[in-house]
Amino acid sequence: MTIFAVISGAESWEDIEDFGETHLDFLKQYGDFENGIPVHDTIARVVSCISPAKFHECFINWMRDCHSSNDKDVIAIDGKTLRHSYDKSRRRGAIHVISAFSTMHSLVIGQIKTDKKSNEITAIPELLNMLDIKGKIITTDAMGCQKDIAEKIQKQGGDYLFAVKGNRGG
Repeated sequence: MTIFAVISGAESWEDIEDFGETHLDFLKQYGDFENGIPVHDTIARVVSCISPAKFHECFINWMRDCHSSNDKDVIAIDGKTLRHSYDKSRRRGAIHVISAFSTMHSLVIGQIKTDKKSNEITAIPELLNMLDIKGKIITTDAMGCQKDIAEKIQKQGGDYLFAVKGNRGG
């Protein structure tokens, strides 16, 4: 229910509860809601028990199953800083993620969190390790235009198309 709600635009625990109430008949196809939709506090407690690392692993495996390794896909790799993700009270900067987007399937097939935008160069190889890129074309902006990244893509059986800028070395 939570995943459906978030994909549909829910931004709070209350939004998720409202989504559940509104779409109860649909949700009953996928789970037992004999006692109705859980209240937002229960949803928050349950979600807080989920290990982010384990959830990420499940997500990657699910995407790998959904994403046929036989297609001739173009996978766009790009980094984004998530708006409103900074935490002033804990003095944490905004979250930066590197995502791999399947242009054929129009969905994110993998992502990895980095500490800073400057860490994209080290995060991209980690992201590539999660993906089956054999026979696929990998694109990235000038930040990812690195000899080591190009070699890694080739070793994994993929091809690459990089944007090049005059101010990028390596």
